Amino acid sequence: MVTEQTILIAENKRKKFSRKKIFTTIGMVLALFIIAFPFLWLLLSSFKFEKDIISFPPKIFADNYTLDNYIKVWSTIPLLDYIKNTVIFAGGTVITSVFFDSLAGYAFARMNFKGKSVLFYFVLLTMMIPFQVFMIPLFLEVNLLGLLDTYSGLIIPRMTTAFGIFMMRSFFITLPSSLEEAARIDGLNEFRIFWKIMLPLSKPTVLSLAIFTLMNSWNDLLYPLILTSSSEMRTLPAGLALFTGQNISFYGPVMAGTVISMLPLLIVYMFAQKYFVQGTAMTGMKE
Repeated sequence: MVTEQTILIAENKRKKFSRKKIFTTIGMVLALFIIAFPFLWLLLSSFKFEKDIISFPPKIFADNYTLDNYIKVWSTIPLLDYIKNTVIFAGGTVITSVFFDSLAGYAFARMNFKGKSVLFYFVLLTMMIPFQVFMIPLFLEVNLLGLLDTYSGLIIPRMTTAFGIFMMRSFFITLPSSLEEAARIDGLNEFRIFWKIMLPLSKPTVLSLAIFTLMNSWNDLLYPLILTSSSEMRTLPAGLALFTGQNISFYGPVMAGTVISMLPLLIVYMFAQKYFVQGTAMTGMKE
């Protein structure tokens, strides 16, 4: 029998849940605004006149907007060459890194060989070394090989990463051993087991790693700036950084160039978001 006290308790719980839901929604909207505000400011400023960008106090919205910033950045610097170089560098890095990281991750997760644990811990230790520590030896090595200011010199040092190996190993180790045992009974060798069975099962994780690698390569400034010396080989971040230094008073074209450089990543993430979330959620799960 429902008493009046039970009804009051249920009513209080419903009110507490409603208040909690309201506060959670307000908090999420506030967090979304804080995260999205810099991008909104960048997008609006790319269409503003120079006087509106540097006005004080700053204003989010301007009275008038223009496309001159986009026209100026296209006519002032070889933006099309920068985009082409970035696509080749980032695309080549993604393809090679995902392939070799998957191979290494599979070997560390599914194969038994002498010194496997020591070698894997050594790979993880390299994640603790910042790029600034070995960038000069890397430059000297690439220069000695005659690969400076070339696509090969940009892609080869990035053909594998410790993070990618760790990420792929974390997924491969969760797969049941019965899969490879059945494949060996059918006569498949180790590489065909990896290529035909394990790799197709890791599609979400592979796509997540590809997105991570693409973002890191596309937005990287210091690495391509060191390994390229001519304007024809500059990537987008390096080219825009030099453009900023040479034309420090023109903020509008710089913001327009930044918006152009962000668009490909936004498009890729929009189409691959489902696999990205699924891959990051599955990585590290135990069987």
